[in-house]
Amino acid sequence: MAIKLLIADDERLFRQSLKILLESGTDIKVVADAANGQEAVTGARETEPDLALLDVDMPRMDGIKAARLIGAVSPRTKILMLSVHHEDDKIRAAIDAGAMGYILKDTDRSDFITIIRQAHAGKISSAPYLAHLALEQASNRKAPSGLARMTQFADRFGLTELEVKILRLVAEGLSNEEISEITRLARETIKGHLKSLFRKLDVKNRTEAAVLAVREGLESPNRGGHL
Repeated sequence: MAIKLLIADDERLFRQSLKILLESGTDIKVVADAANGQEAVTGARETEPDLALLDVDMPRMDGIKAARLIGAVSPRTKILMLSVHHEDDKIRAAIDAGAMGYILKDTDRSDFITIIRQAHAGKISSAPYLAHLALEQASNRKAPSGLARMTQFADRFGLTELEVKILRLVAEGLSNEEISEITRLARETIKGHLKSLFRKLDVKNRTEAAVLAVREGLESPNRGGHL
């Protein structure tokens, strides 16, 4: 079944060109397009797309506010932001509003389509900027997350208590050697646990694992803590 897509951008030519580009394959179908945030929210409510591509800056209602409202009217719709530049504050706000990440408008065609497919599959893009932002957010977090949140996350992915701790240390940006020192486990043992983590989380590397941990609200544990 084709991925149902909504495109929202105030430049008509860009919307039309993007529609042609994305529909060049057989697995993507643009079901709605919008020139501003208000039209995007209306289109999402009427078509319930699998994925919405929202320009960050649009008239009448910007993409950030539209992302919040789309999350309310069409909860199953995943959201990616479209941007011309790496706009830290706006992208950060968009992710806080529920967006999975962002795509630069000058992204290569094949990469653009790949990101669409990955987002639809629920995989987080490991674009360097998004990864940097996620790790920065992880290192800035202070208050510990609730036990219930960690338990639910562990149950959902079948993680052990040790694997959760290692994941949280990965999200903090620690190396295998540092994780080994904190957990008092051999580095080869840490490598084995990371391999198991990546398989269970369906991610390719520690960057994607860290982004997933941050999005799930897993706080990094206190250094020097005990299992």
